[in-house]
Amino acid sequence: MSKMTDVMAAWGPTVLRLGVGVVFFAHGAQHMWGWYGGPGLSNWMNFLAATGTPKWLAFLAAFSEFFGGVGLLLGLFTRLSAFGIFCVMLVAVFQVHLKSGFFMNWAVEAGIGHGIEFSLTLLSAAFSLILTGCGKLGLDNLIWKKKQMGV
Repeated sequence: MSKMTDVMAAWGPTVLRLGVGVVFFAHGAQHMWGWYGGPGLSNWMNFLAATGTPKWLAFLAAFSEFFGGVGLLLGLFTRLSAFGIFCVMLVAVFQVHLKSGFFMNWAVEAGIGHGIEFSLTLLSAAFSLILTGCGKLGLDNLIWKKKQMGV
């Protein structure tokens, strides 16, 4: 591989991790703390309990979203953070969005949910980060003194 290819391969997971981290930090903050117009933890757990989901799983989902997002933003425990997000998105794909098909409901038509396209994208991104780790720039590299692809 060329030097430029090595550089891009080393930085790719960093870029992916930061993008996914922002999404889950914000989404998790809505569920955990009620930030950004979200329901907050109690309302989130009650909402999911009404669908038959045990409250402890609703808590675990909110926890995984928020702290997984923080972990990805920092590159700290990247694979563990991505695994938590992967699990949440796996449930979202199969339990929530699959019945609505593939595409998002961009027109926000009443009675039609969002399909799996966005959840599947995040699921795939999380799986990629489980495989690659934090990339070139992340606290995991400082803590475990990993060498990233020779770059």
